[in-house]
Formats: sequence, C-alpha cells, structure tokens
Amino acid sequence: MASSYPSATAERATELAENLQQVRNCIKAATESRPTSLNGTAYPRLVAVSKLKPASDIMACYQQGQRDFGENYAAELAEKAAVLPPDIHWHFIGTLQTNKCKPLAAIPNIYAVQTLDSIKKASTLNRSIPPERTEPLNVYIQINTSGEDTKSGLPPPSSSESESSEVLDLAKFIINECPKLRLIGLMTIGSFEASTTKDEENPDFACLVRSKETLESQLIDGEHMSKASWGARAGDLELSMGMSADFEEAIKSGSGSVRVGTSIFGSRPPKQ
Repeated sequence: MASSYPSATAERATELAENLQQVRNCIKAATESRPTSLNGTAYPRLVAVSKLKPASDIMACYQQGQRDFGENYAAELAEKAAVLPPDIHWHFIGTLQTNKCKPLAAIPNIYAVQTLDSIKKASTLNRSIPPERTEPLNVYIQINTSGEDTKSGLPPPSSSESESSEVLDLAKFIINECPKLRLIGLMTIGSFEASTTKDEENPDFACLVRSKETLESQLIDGEHMSKASWGARAGDLELSMGMSADFEEAIKSGSGSVRVGTSIFGSRPPKQ
C-alpha cells in the first residue's frame, strides 16, 4: 500500500517538487541547445542523488514521477530499497568494493552499477546475480578522466588500435564472460576545478567523449563483438557525466545520464 511508505512533511514535499521541476527545466533547456552533432542522442536521464537523505525525501520525488535514484553506500541503498516502491531504478554511484558486489546484486530493483573498474569486481557481480533476476544488471566502466589519485576509475583507453588498455580488457570481459551484466556506458566524476570553471571546455567531459569514441571503435572492430551485446542502445555507449554544478554543460557535451543531488535535496549532513 502506498500509505505504508515514508512520507515527507507537506512543506518539505513542496520544496522538493519545486527543486525537482527546476532541474528538469534546466535539463530540457540544455537538451534543446545541444549541438546538431548530437541530434538523435537519447534524452538525458536524471539520476537524483539521494545519499544521506531520508527515504521520505525520495518518496516525495517519486510522487513527482522521479524513478531513477543514486546512492553511494551499498548498505544505505539496501535499507532504502527495502522500504520504498519496487519500481524505483537504483543506481550505485559510490566507490565499488569487491565485498559490496554480492549485497548490491541481491537488491531486486538495482538498475545499474556505475563505478565498475576491475575484472575481479565484474566477475564477482556476475556470479552474485540471483537466479530470479530476469534482466542483466547494467554497468558502466568508471574512467578517471582527471588523473587524480583521489579518484577511482581506470585510465582513459589508448587510441592506438594495436594497443590494449585496462578499459578495453574490462569491456571485453564483461561482454564475453559476464552474461548477467550488460555494459551500457562510461562514467566519470570530474575534478572540482573543471566542474566549477564555466568559461572553458570541461576537459573531463571531452576526455570521456574521446574514451567513448575510442572504445566503441575498438569493440566494433573486435572479433565476435556484436553491437547487440553492448551499449545503452546497440553499439552506443551512454555517458554518465555531470552533477549539480555542471550537468547542463555535460548534457551539451553529450551526457546521457546526469547525477544531481544538491540542487534537488539541498546540502547533505556529514556521514556519521
């Protein structure tokens, strides 16, 4: 019953509805101003990042039609999924640890793991998918586009056709060895400096676009690598890039999934 779900106060629900609509309006405007080279690109998905926010906040956004939510901590995601509607699409966007793969895979309505960065973790996720799950779990490979030591993710793939890379090796492993996973895209968490510099091209977004083009070319040229076996759309890798400070620019650069938290939910308390 809907009445059994957590509920926000009327004042908080109104605040969240207004914030959510404002973000949606910005997404629409950014999408309409994308360059013509991006014509035909899918409408960007809004992932509302709800980490450290109560389930009642998520429910208030759900009641406004929002279905995609992102969480950074596996235990918090599992707790919220257990008390919220089963048609929510949960995205795990935090640092992925091998020992968190099994509990994440057990969440019935987890839609995507956006931060995959190793063959070991891909193998563990694939083995951990319960037999009752009928659809593959979507995964993105995380790319460290800024080269910061504090960021997770793999180095961008080499553009040399004769040179392999960790990204290409992981992509091939997912496609060929992980039937319960589907590689749908690439994800980055860019540098703070790049995300807050408005007057220049964002180098992290440009790097992820190049990574997509390189990897798609390598996969298409690869043996036994059918386009139907990878991509958000067959043979088309989605880009997950852009957060509250820069999601509009990310969309104009080709992002297919933006992760927005503060602009919807407000500032977060420190994690206890």
